[in-house]
Amino acid sequence: MEHVFEWRRIFFNDLPLIFLAEVVFRTLVMFFFLVVTLRSAGKRGVKQLSIYEVVIIVALGSAAGDPMFYEDVGIVPALLVFLIVIGLYRFITWLAARNRWFEKVVEGLPVYLIEDGQFAIEKFGKEHLSQDEFFSELREQHVEHLGQVRVALLEASGEMSVFFYADNEVKPGLPILPNLYDEQFQTIPATGIYACAFCGNIEEIPAGISPCDRCGKTSWVKAINTRRIA
Repeated sequence: MEHVFEWRRIFFNDLPLIFLAEVVFRTLVMFFFLVVTLRSAGKRGVKQLSIYEVVIIVALGSAAGDPMFYEDVGIVPALLVFLIVIGLYRFITWLAARNRWFEKVVEGLPVYLIEDGQFAIEKFGKEHLSQDEFFSELREQHVEHLGQVRVALLEASGEMSVFFYADNEVKPGLPILPNLYDEQFQTIPATGIYACAFCGNIEEIPAGISPCDRCGKTSWVKAINTRRIA
C-alpha cells in the first residue's frame, strides 16, 4: 500500500518537471496542425456534420491528444495519422460528389416526419427522435399545431426543415403545446373535431370511445385551428 496516494506520481507520473515544458510544446504543435487540418476540411458547422465526418473528428482528436502529453507517443506518427485521415476525407468527399449511391451511403437521406399535417408514422418510428424532442424543435419554429405544417423533414445533417401551409390553407391539427397536448381523452366527452395523439389524424367523432381510422389508437386531443404567428 506504500504506492497509494503518492502525490508526485499522481500529478507528474514520475516524470521530471521539465517534461511540462515539452507538454507545452507538444500541445502547441498538435493544436496548430489540428486547426490547419480542420480548416482544410471545409466550413461546415458542427451541427451539419455527417456521421463519417464525426468519425473523422474523433480520429483527429485522438491523434492530436495523445502526443500532447504522452512521452512515448511521437509527434511525427501523429502527423502521419492527420495526413491519412484528411486524405480519406477528401477522397470520400470527391467520390460522394460523383456517385449518388455512395453519397446516400455516407451522407444519408432526408426523412419525412410530417406530411399533410400528420405524422409520417411509418418513417418517424425509424428515427431515434423522441416525440418531446420533435415537438420542441417545431415550437422553436413557432408551430402550435400540426395543421400548420405541410411537410417537416429530418435532414441528413440532423437539422429540421419545416414547410408551412399558407394562412388560408391552415387546417385543424394536433396541438403540440404541452398544456394542450397533455389533455388527452380515451373517452370523447362531446362530439367535435379531434386529433389522434399518436399519428395526428384529424376526425370529427362523436362522444364515446373511438379508435383512430389511421392507426387504431384511442387517445385523442381536441384539435385546434389557429394560424401561425411568425
